[in-house]
Amino acid sequence: MEKELIVLTGVSGAGKSTAMAFMEDVGYYCIDNMPPELIATFVSILANGDEYNKVVMVTDVRSSHIFEKLIESVSHAEEYGYDVKIIYLDIKENEALKRYKLTRRKHPFSDKFNGSVQEAIRYEKKILSPLRQRADYVIDTTDIDNAKLRSRLSQILLSSDRDAMNIHCMSFGFKHGVPGEADFVIDVRCLPNPYWVESLKNKTGLDKEVSDYVFSFEQSRELFEKLVDFLDYLNPLYIKEGKSQIVFAIGCTGGNHRSVAFAEALKEHFSKKWENVTVSHRDIDRK
Repeated sequence: MEKELIVLTGVSGAGKSTAMAFMEDVGYYCIDNMPPELIATFVSILANGDEYNKVVMVTDVRSSHIFEKLIESVSHAEEYGYDVKIIYLDIKENEALKRYKLTRRKHPFSDKFNGSVQEAIRYEKKILSPLRQRADYVIDTTDIDNAKLRSRLSQILLSSDRDAMNIHCMSFGFKHGVPGEADFVIDVRCLPNPYWVESLKNKTGLDKEVSDYVFSFEQSRELFEKLVDFLDYLNPLYIKEGKSQIVFAIGCTGGNHRSVAFAEALKEHFSKKWENVTVSHRDIDRK
């Protein structure tokens, strides 16, 4: 697998935290404020294994006094076989001032200029200029929202939309409560219940006999087809809006039979179209 090292940097308030959160969502191991002089040593350790092939290191004005060391370390990382990209997030002065007023955060250099955020921003841009010149990608976030920033990062980092979405299908029982993490809750209690079939009562939706029973009914098959049509339509729209994870929770009465069979079927369907698809069964062991 190709090794990637992303150096994420830029002006304070330009969206580095949002960018780092997105990168974590799509599988990068992220490190905030790594001292530049340690990058080469850290990369040499990572290069000995296959656990951390996609790494993001965030650096900003907190490390401003050693930017030259950072650029030198980036060159060493390339010697260890990492494909290194520097992504620089920029922002116009007026927008930066507006964001600082909204958040009421203190600029790292405000004390240096007797509390003047405007002067602090100008100074920050000046000391960051060597990294901006070295950057492979410069993204001006002045006029884009978080969703558009994530969409732009997708274009840079991901080879295809298959990698951009993490889909999780989970089953649950309504009598144990609705999962709080669900983006969509799908109720399949309208379908025939295997629980009332003596030979299936003590089995689960993971057993072929139960799954076959659930999908032996026309209404089950039709419901599944309508669901996947709906969800296949939604997922690309979520990617476009910058969403990188979605949880589909399928519920039946106890969370042992119908919901499990449907969650497994959805997982199998999505896996044909998306790279990062998982399934879990919250209540399968609860009787």
